[in-house]
Amino acid sequence: MMSVSPHSRRPDLAGERFWSPLLAVLVFLLLWEVAARLYANPYLLPGPWQVGLGLVEVWRSGKLFEHIAVSLYRFGAAYLLAVVLAVPLGLVLGWFTRLHRALDPLIQLLRPISPVAWFPLAVLWFKIGDLPAIFIIFIASFFPILLSTIAAVRNVESTYLKVALNFGSSKWSLLHKVVIPAAFPYIMVGLHIALGVGWIHLVAGEMLGAQSGLGYFILDARNFLRTDLVIVGMLLVGALGLLLDRLMAAAEKKVRRRWGIVS
Repeated sequence: MMSVSPHSRRPDLAGERFWSPLLAVLVFLLLWEVAARLYANPYLLPGPWQVGLGLVEVWRSGKLFEHIAVSLYRFGAAYLLAVVLAVPLGLVLGWFTRLHRALDPLIQLLRPISPVAWFPLAVLWFKIGDLPAIFIIFIASFFPILLSTIAAVRNVESTYLKVALNFGSSKWSLLHKVVIPAAFPYIMVGLHIALGVGWIHLVAGEMLGAQSGLGYFILDARNFLRTDLVIVGMLLVGALGLLLDRLMAAAEKKVRRRWGIVS
């Protein structure tokens, strides 16, 4: 029997990765069009063609790029702040058991509070503008990253630590060269979760008196009964969220290769 080389399967796999999502999108558009025709009210449920015309309209106005840029700025600032604070704190709490035991009740007290519950305080503390949205996104992103980092450090194989100690590794070297690379895949799980949760709350955060951004764009379109533009904003939020997730996955692969982590 002839064996099939793995390399010969790559073109088929590449084609499947392209055509399968394309087919799913076409089926979705078809079902959407059928639902819009059955509902027969273009003001409440516009079809794909109307939404496409709405996208062209706001594209030509030049305001769309401004809303996208502002949303990406707010999300980037909040998410990076959450990463910068949550990952080191998670490493420390995961490494020092007594400190984690002391702070864990406080973390578990604050963690279940929905970011939406912070809306009144966010407006009182930061008024209107960028800061309330950044604060809401930060709160939504911080705890998934923190908890996943703590769990990742605490679940590092003890064998790795014993071998490194037998070779005379210092505590800093042990943390830097063993614990962090071993915990990295699980930390990335938290980063991916936080990315999705934070991006979801971007829209809600931008409805807190903001005058720009995709959340404001959706709210403003609703006020003018432009449901086609509401759907344009929703689809843009989804498309940008997908793009951000793919960019993070590409960065994760580079780090994995650098540390020799096989996925």
